[in-house]
Amino acid sequence: MILGLGTDLIEVARIQASLDKFGDHFLHRILTSGEIAYCQTYRAPALHVAARFAAKEAVAKAFGTGIGAELGWLDMEVRRAESGAPFVELSGKGRELFQARAAARLLLTLSHTANHAVAVAILEG
Repeated sequence: MILGLGTDLIEVARIQASLDKFGDHFLHRILTSGEIAYCQTYRAPALHVAARFAAKEAVAKAFGTGIGAELGWLDMEVRRAESGAPFVELSGKGRELFQARAAARLLLTLSHTANHAVAVAILEG
């Protein structure tokens, strides 16, 4: 049973502008240290930061909360399985919401072009 569905589309240029203006402060506000390390392995880290930004927004929408008091940026981490498939690891308030919703799985898919990143999250019960 689907408990929630979320999607988000972000312009990579918007993320690049935030990186240029706020630098590490912006990164540490929205990404975990593991996510930052992953994104910085690429020549164009803004593209991968944008994908994680979109993923977290999509997850928050699937929970029906948005990003805020109930679910923060750092309560979720976008990771990759050995196959390369993205998945979300929840912690703190994210884990609490998952349990409170009696959820069984959280599915995530990401895609991007040079200009946009998109994510879709499905919360299953």
